[in-house]
Amino acid sequence: MKKLILPVLFSAVLMLMAFKEYKISNAVIQNDNVMTSEPANGLVVLELFTSQGCSSCPPADVLLKDVQKLYPDNVLALSYHVDYWNYIGWEDPFSSSDYTQKQRNYNVKFRSRSNYTPQLVINGKEHLVGSHRAKIISKIDSYKKLGLKNLVHFQGKRTDDKFLFNYDISGDLKEKKLRIVTVLNERITTVKRGENRNRSLKNSNIVVGEKSIPLSTGKGDGFVSIPALATSKDKVSIFLLVQDANLEITGASKLTVMN
Repeated sequence: MKKLILPVLFSAVLMLMAFKEYKISNAVIQNDNVMTSEPANGLVVLELFTSQGCSSCPPADVLLKDVQKLYPDNVLALSYHVDYWNYIGWEDPFSSSDYTQKQRNYNVKFRSRSNYTPQLVINGKEHLVGSHRAKIISKIDSYKKLGLKNLVHFQGKRTDDKFLFNYDISGDLKEKKLRIVTVLNERITTVKRGENRNRSLKNSNIVVGEKSIPLSTGKGDGFVSIPALATSKDKVSIFLLVQDANLEITGASKLTVMN
């Protein structure tokens, strides 16, 4: 009987903490200075898999920023830095094995033999080389005319090192998940080794955090931690993406939480 007491008490404490955090989240959001997400105009989510250790990637990094400027109301751009180039001497500070696995999951779907950089995935539906400007522009022009299957709206407020938010998603949510992505607007890095040694690289729309939750209902709340690497001079945005079981993105929205 005594062995059951601690697990029960521990579970009760966790439930109380979760309830308290939920109440704090909603209380904060109801106060002043609430920020509201920008509505998407068409759906064009670009996910670039790149690396500072890859000599072919800088043109794709520049192009990703260019198309974001050309289509500010249509394109949501994300740059995922993979880690499999780190072995050649330069460890990309934004790289993660999680992003390498994310790319691998896409390539299993696309029946691609291996990961490569720079690879651009559009709405989780297709991929192409991330530096092919003409092809990418053509794809954007096609995708921006399509409607969204899920409309995503969220609002929230930054408190200390966290961003608390509520979301409201319409449309069919069967077998879909919500990806919550934290993005650093831009960084310049002086690369000292590897294929890009002695170059200053400018990366934009850098993913610095991501988590996913299953969608059983269209309304909910959550929080993300503001990355420690973000300074007061940095622009940080939160992206909410709805993705189905086939890895296709069916809805998206974003909000700048630090500017």
